[in-house]
Amino acid sequence: MTETPGAHPTEPAHPTGNDLHLDLPAVGGRRAVLMAALREAIRSGRLVPGTRLPPYRSLAADLGLARNTAAEAYAELVAEGWLTARQGSGTTVAERAAPVPPTRARRSSVRPGPVHDLRQGQPDAASFPRTAWLAAARRALTAAPNEAFGPGDPQGRRELRTALADYLARARGVRTDPDRIVVCSGFAHALRLLFDGSAPVLAPAERGPLAVEAYGLGFHRGLLAAAGVATVPLPIDEQGARVGALAHLPDVRTALLTPAHQFPTGGPLHAGRRAAVVDWARGRGGLLLEDDYDGEFRYDRQPVGAVQGLDPERVLYLGSTSKSLSPALRLGWMVVPDHLVDRVLAVKGEREGWASALDQLTLAEFIDSGGYDRHVRRMRRRYRDRRDQLVAELATNAPHIQVSGIAAGLHAVLRLEPGTERSVLKAAAYRGLALDGLADYRHPAVTPEAMPPTDGLVVGYATPPDHAYPAALAALCDILPPSA
Repeated sequence: MTETPGAHPTEPAHPTGNDLHLDLPAVGGRRAVLMAALREAIRSGRLVPGTRLPPYRSLAADLGLARNTAAEAYAELVAEGWLTARQGSGTTVAERAAPVPPTRARRSSVRPGPVHDLRQGQPDAASFPRTAWLAAARRALTAAPNEAFGPGDPQGRRELRTALADYLARARGVRTDPDRIVVCSGFAHALRLLFDGSAPVLAPAERGPLAVEAYGLGFHRGLLAAAGVATVPLPIDEQGARVGALAHLPDVRTALLTPAHQFPTGGPLHAGRRAAVVDWARGRGGLLLEDDYDGEFRYDRQPVGAVQGLDPERVLYLGSTSKSLSPALRLGWMVVPDHLVDRVLAVKGEREGWASALDQLTLAEFIDSGGYDRHVRRMRRRYRDRRDQLVAELATNAPHIQVSGIAAGLHAVLRLEPGTERSVLKAAAYRGLALDGLADYRHPAVTPEAMPPTDGLVVGYATPPDHAYPAALAALCDILPPSA
């Protein structure tokens, strides 16, 4: 068939437009199989109403078809109502009355969330310093060398490691230099690097069961279990982990602690125990992993410094921006003993899924310009006010409830009468109030003899927006059991 000039007025003179992937079977008439493929793409929702299709010349060239074949398929689908065509606007998918069957993702995306969210672990997303971060990003990109846009260094951008070395020394008492810092994508990524089964970072003398605190994040325990690492719980009390128990665990060479603010019960590791756990690591030839997850946020006095400063060769320090800025940044760091740096980098590899170099440059500029310090100070005041509101509300409406862990962090623990935690959580769920029970964080191997279980709620006070926070606190008080 000879193509007639001007027969298709909606087609631009020079083929341009979007790419379109279609799988055409090898058998059957070319126009029929093309039309069937387009109908199926529209029916399944892969081509949504309003999607602009490529010009028929482009589509024909991509699929190895005659131009008239593609043009006639478009024309017939326009006539059938699947497509629309307007002079100068090209061909688009028509609005159709037939609904697209919902996918699993669509069904889950409309599932109603909680009315009030008091779960721990998330900073105030509305307080992300967008303007200051954008300004830092512009300055960082303007000053970035050309090589910053290449493959990159698995250890992380030098600019960020230098900025972190200065900041951590000043604000957290960490003793390091840029060459001992490895940038990663967060705490979980760091754990995976350290305990990768194919190329373990830890030497034989440092391997074996890992000592952890009796209360901690189950996600981390699961991650370690998946890597084949057994965890042994250390009881905790008001002075933090009872590290003296390590002397009675001869197979343990490594311990993971939250010394600045025990998670989730609260409170720093006592000074005597800080020194004792470092002495244990020296004497055992072992290693302490220090999770400094929210060390900047202490409200009643200066933040407690890092244990790493006591012995940089026996303490591996872990931090991230997840609480201070946002978990969406996926930026974290490891301050590594000198003898482990090369091992960590070997595991990380030359093509590891690194944190974005552009985000690293921006964070470096944000720290160097003082923006990070200003943001942390502002959020420290904001979270302290949130904590004070929580304490005041409980004092007025539930004075019999004991609150602990309020000297630092983004959450508090509310102690409950034995045997009441499960019923309180059920009442909370009925009211649309999302929060966690203390039992969810207890290591399954902790015996009642080693540490009696405690009923309680872990209440995050950073997540709700300002306008919803009073109602969230009122809902919390409504579900708390009355005094005995």
